[in-house]
Amino acid sequence: MKILLVEDDKDLNRSLQKLLKTQNYSVDPAFDGKEALAYSTNFDYDVIILDVMMPKMDGFEFITRLRASGNEVAVLMLTAKDALEDRIKGLDLGADDYLVKPFEFGELLARLRALLRRKERKVLNDTLKLGDITLSIAQKQVTKGKEVIPLTAREYEVLEYLARHRGQVLTREQIREHVWDFAYEGESNIIDVLIKNIRKKTGEATLIKTKRGLGYVIPEEK
Repeated sequence: MKILLVEDDKDLNRSLQKLLKTQNYSVDPAFDGKEALAYSTNFDYDVIILDVMMPKMDGFEFITRLRASGNEVAVLMLTAKDALEDRIKGLDLGADDYLVKPFEFGELLARLRALLRRKERKVLNDTLKLGDITLSIAQKQVTKGKEVIPLTAREYEVLEYLARHRGQVLTREQIREHVWDFAYEGESNIIDVLIKNIRKKTGEATLIKTKRGLGYVIPEEK
């Protein structure tokens, strides 16, 4: 899952990044509202963790612009302990939940899991169908007929991302930045390797089409 972490306190931002990555979340950091808005415009996120008090553009203006653009990504807002009005205002503007500073990391993780469960329940029947291949969103499991396909976590994330964007050609950069964070500097051919593994394990050589010079796509008819 991919998270945009918007927090202007650099020490807290870095600490949360490290902790979230230990839980296998991909994290892009932003340090003010304007930077966060640029990220959210250009990349897809599962959750945005949003501080209220920030330079250049505060959390309230950010979420107002985010929702006005039609972006319905889940937002967890961070507020000060004595700022009841901020919490009410944030929820009214479109935040999905809030967490009061200072907070325990365990509670942050629990609230993230709750937000992700709500998102998953919005998927019809909790599944995505690709011909005779079925993705179970809640279980992060892929089956073909009655057979479970043993995809790794990264292979599953790639397949789910492509499945959610059927008919849309996604570049290697888009896929890599969704599955990992923006600063990933691993093998340059990692997406090609993951796609090859998915095709092999599913036994579907044409499930994911290669668009030379562009990227990959799961055709609409699948």
